[in-house]
Amino acid sequence: MTVHIEKVDLPGIGVRHDLVTESGRRLAVVRYRDGERELGVYDADDPDRCRESMRITDDEAEALADLFSASLAVSRLTKLTEETDGLYTEKIALPAGSPFVDKTLGDTKTRTRTHVSVVAIIRDRRIIASPTPDETLREGDVIVTVGTRAGLDAATRLISDGPE
Repeated sequence: MTVHIEKVDLPGIGVRHDLVTESGRRLAVVRYRDGERELGVYDADDPDRCRESMRITDDEAEALADLFSASLAVSRLTKLTEETDGLYTEKIALPAGSPFVDKTLGDTKTRTRTHVSVVAIIRDRRIIASPTPDETLREGDVIVTVGTRAGLDAATRLISDGPE
């Protein structure tokens, strides 16, 4: 599917970007000249008639973008693993008692010890894609991993309990 986005200049106001869905509905983001943002859902029959809109703050816009980004990245990864026999994804929560809380991802040596790849960390509804070994882990982080079933089981034990 090709995603269709239209840009509409609003002279003296700002710019509106419309995402046109497969069903013909329009979801718009209006960015005003003063930096304010507004989400709008437009009438399917009249693209100029806004059915409902709401102003959102910078923090709300960032959180919304992060939610979509994290959700999309994980769902694409899940789809890939469903299409590949023997490859799995796992979301591993970093528990409070883990010896790796406030340590770096590199300190876990997850790849070396378990042959599992860490592809992202989800923290406070934000995604850190392709984290570096220097990324400090925090209690409650969700570590998104890819590997074999045995490797993922070993990585879960490692993250929770530390090396054996």
